[in-house]
Amino acid sequence: MAGPSTVHPHSLGPGGKRQYVCDVCHKQFKQKGHLVDHYKIHTGEKPFVCGTCGKEFNKKGNLTQHLRTHTGEKPFACGTCGREFSRKEHLERHFRTHTGEKPFACETCGREFRQETDLERHLRIHTGEKPFVCDTCGKERKCEMDANEKQPLELKKDAGAEAGPSAVHPHSLRPGGKKKYVCNVCRKQFKTKSLLVNHYRIHTGEKPFVCGSCGKEFAVKANLTRHGRTHTGEKPFACDSCGREFRQKIDLERHLRIHMGEKPFVCDTCGREFTQKGNLTQHVRTHAGEKPFSCDTCGQKFSRKEYLERHLRTHTSERPYVCDICGKRFAKERYLKKHVGTHNGGRRYTCSVCHKQFTQKGNLENHYRIHTGEKPFVCNICGKKFNVKVNLETHFRTHTGEKPFVCDICGKGFTQKVNLETHLRTHTGEKPFVCETCGKQFNRKGHLNRHVRTHTGERLYVCDICGKSFQHKGHLVDHYRIHTGEKPFICDTCGRKFTVKGRVTIHVRTHTGEKPFVCDTCGKEFAVKGNLTKHMITHTGEKPFACCTSGKDFSWKEHLERHLRTHTDERPYVCEICGISFADGGHLVDHYRIHTGEKPFICDTCGRKFTVKGSLTIHLRTHTGEKSFVCDICGRKFVQKGDLTKHLRTHTEEKPFECDMCGRSFADGSNFRKHVATHNRGKRFTCSVCGETFGSNKDRNGHFQQKHQ
Repeated sequence: MAGPSTVHPHSLGPGGKRQYVCDVCHKQFKQKGHLVDHYKIHTGEKPFVCGTCGKEFNKKGNLTQHLRTHTGEKPFACGTCGREFSRKEHLERHFRTHTGEKPFACETCGREFRQETDLERHLRIHTGEKPFVCDTCGKERKCEMDANEKQPLELKKDAGAEAGPSAVHPHSLRPGGKKKYVCNVCRKQFKTKSLLVNHYRIHTGEKPFVCGSCGKEFAVKANLTRHGRTHTGEKPFACDSCGREFRQKIDLERHLRIHMGEKPFVCDTCGREFTQKGNLTQHVRTHAGEKPFSCDTCGQKFSRKEYLERHLRTHTSERPYVCDICGKRFAKERYLKKHVGTHNGGRRYTCSVCHKQFTQKGNLENHYRIHTGEKPFVCNICGKKFNVKVNLETHFRTHTGEKPFVCDICGKGFTQKVNLETHLRTHTGEKPFVCETCGKQFNRKGHLNRHVRTHTGERLYVCDICGKSFQHKGHLVDHYRIHTGEKPFICDTCGRKFTVKGRVTIHVRTHTGEKPFVCDTCGKEFAVKGNLTKHMITHTGEKPFACCTSGKDFSWKEHLERHLRTHTDERPYVCEICGISFADGGHLVDHYRIHTGEKPFICDTCGRKFTVKGSLTIHLRTHTGEKSFVCDICGRKFVQKGDLTKHLRTHTEEKPFECDMCGRSFADGSNFRKHVATHNRGKRFTCSVCGETFGSNKDRNGHFQQKHQ
């Protein structure tokens, strides 16, 4: 092969400048020294050797930079934030995070990037180029895999099964060069001597790199460097698309697959694709039914180790992460990190308006837009604006329908990672948020905040129209619609509108028949959680609500309120169409259907329709023959509870309906009303449905509820 001495040293380039040309690849250089350095790429010569780890370099400058990884020297400091770097180009790259400069632009779509490597990676989306080829299966990929993903993935279907050909391809990506350094213990080959030296420590057990903070030892310097960031909180690798930061370059590369849409790991069973090998491993267990992690306390099994660890804390109440400053303990590492920032020593950036402090400059900039009202991030589909870029990206998924965060246990998808983490607690039973007053635990921080107000009595949110106050902002928003008349939540089946989202959810169950809330005692199912809570009292017999006038006890507060109106004769719910009034709001709702003709409750057997759900329930018993209400004295059975109540009076001879005019008593309400009518010759109250007249408004209302509901 021709060497540098054969190069024409006095070749004249454009403008009469001297250029040195490589005979191998014809690359040109202005200085002979640069050509000499370049030529070592072709010869493979690496004359500059690190005395600490043995790594070899073809340029002296590269060795100088490498030595700083051993000495820890970082001579290049950022003038804005003070952060230090071992290389000048790293400082230049970092400085763009302050200036916002993105000098590398895609000529196809115009998207800009801070780093040239990110642009090169992005261009592969347009070109379709897949330069990395798997030596095992020949599959081509846009991105290189990390070391963990290059290992074969063996899947166990049961305890006795052996891993075999069904193992996922190892996707071991290697550059074209030969591997000349061979381990004499396991015969594994390496491209460089330094990689062999690092590998050899696996066999010797040597771990020469020690963490000065916690004493943990490492075989490879790079692993110590990565570990050190867990103490400093440093995350030097930032995503140009969404701004998310990572401690390791590998984690950034994995994350980039989300933006590039690349999912190289495919499930052989269902074809589902994943961005990370670990996610495929966990997913495969959903097919095999494998849950290898078991709780020793209750026996519950989990497909992931971290799910088991979370679950175990529900038994032990363990909070292993301790704040060194104040001693407060946390169940999760990220809660501790967030808490540490609340101590002033960890907060460097202060808002000049409200003096709130932040650990990162970017967080302060995002916060400041709350005061300025600036919303620079605009959705190009609907025009909605946001003050934080990540909020725009989350919003954009409402248009695309994308839910990238998927629960491995039940398959439910979420648009935000935090929603997935909250959802996972429904599987693990974890409740990390504890009330300091009563010790009650919650799986959501918002639920804890609401609960705390039950102790303080605090009501933060006040309606500016009627002055009513609420503990939760959502309740005020719902209440406000009473004044505006707004009903934004619509049933897709029948078109009925609601002011509160929860009510349309409950209403939809009248169409689907879904009853997700089940009584553990008798198995009865309910469409509304509150109804299950009320029902449970029928098993306990508890009646905590007592009437001060009659002493009668009630299981539910609303039943007491309804009963109190029998003493006051108050009927606050008035029909705007016919003027008839009701003591109970639910009866008014049922009554309105007489005017609208709406009969939403349909019998599946005969198709008959009803305005009131209770009427459908009673009607269904005519098909089933069910008579649920039994007389304890004679054993006679009845379809309706009211019929049993009437019947019992034949045994007790009770006559609760007494005429105020003549003192005569009656066991049955209808007979009593007929009798009263004989005294009221002038009948001024007419039924709007059938035209029958009555001596009092009370009699008309009683007639209406009995005959027409």
